[in-house]
Amino acid sequence: MGTILIDKLLSACVKQGASDLHITVGQPPVLRIHGRLQKLKTKVLESADTQALMKSITPDRCQQEFQETGSADFGFAFGEACRFRVSIYRDRGNVAMTLRQIPNELWSMDQLGVPPIFKTLITRPRGLVIVTGPTGSGKSTTLAAMVDYLNENFDHHIITIEDPIEFQHNHKKSTINQREVGVDVTSFSEAIRRALRQDPDIILVGEMRDLETIEAAITAAETGHIVFATLHTSSAAGTINRIIDVFPTNQQEQIRTQLASAIIGILCQQLLKKVGGGRVAAFESLVVTPGIANLIRENKIFRITSSIQTGSKHGMMLLDDNIFNLWREGLITKEDGLAKCNNAEELAQRFAVAERGMFDDQPVEQEAEPV
Repeated sequence: MGTILIDKLLSACVKQGASDLHITVGQPPVLRIHGRLQKLKTKVLESADTQALMKSITPDRCQQEFQETGSADFGFAFGEACRFRVSIYRDRGNVAMTLRQIPNELWSMDQLGVPPIFKTLITRPRGLVIVTGPTGSGKSTTLAAMVDYLNENFDHHIITIEDPIEFQHNHKKSTINQREVGVDVTSFSEAIRRALRQDPDIILVGEMRDLETIEAAITAAETGHIVFATLHTSSAAGTINRIIDVFPTNQQEQIRTQLASAIIGILCQQLLKKVGGGRVAAFESLVVTPGIANLIRENKIFRITSSIQTGSKHGMMLLDDNIFNLWREGLITKEDGLAKCNNAEELAQRFAVAERGMFDDQPVEQEAEPV
């Protein structure tokens, strides 16, 4: 019963373009479509149903992990259509699951609207590029697009370290090895250390979860590799603070110095509902110029936001400016913009001023000052 049902549910997920499928006791399966939750018109799931659904798709090793720890994550391919990233967990003693759909079709950086400067940054010989944003903001999709761009245009050796593997890449101009934490290697930090002996040009670190992983990623970026990584932060300045705060106080000065020389760019993103259906990404982009590297070194992180504001000629932009422009182009609503921005009070004022017709027709970009 479980297998038949799961196939039907996954087909519905693909057909309706849902990003996620939620399976939990006490209600029918639920799809997230364009950011909204919708219950399927099927039976209310009971404990035996969710148990059977879980067993029909979960590998033995993950079932064992689930028994021991109460949760497990894995990925699997659903025919030719797509892959799913699955998280199983206990909910009041019952089995619950969330399945995230990962399309097989990779979007390009241009299709996603990634600031063009990142095409230049990721082709540098070394450095750390961090993509940040809350869960479900499309970080994996953006990173996959960056890897695909390099794969199509350069003969690199690319190693990805993921938990679990999401987008699957074919070898094009580049050679790509994808390693899954828990299957191919024990941890992110161990995988980065091993990767340094595997002649990589690019290392993608699915998540910088702990001090060891962050340390290994910074070292790899310093030693002549491009390192992609993700964090759950919402602004460029917040990302740098988060990395530094992970370290004990007596190491923070040294990490600031290392980070200042290793980091080359930060891309923060949010997904917003598009007027008329679909989604659109808003980005904050920080390009680490010598001036910004100095701010990191001297612990003047609070000045980074204004440097982004004045750094448009380097390809920089604040998230809230990007959201404002999306609203003015009629792509998003004010409410959604205010829900996803970094400074709601300030943005609300700008919306109000704009609605009173007090702006000219130029896009929002301050005069660039030398950084």
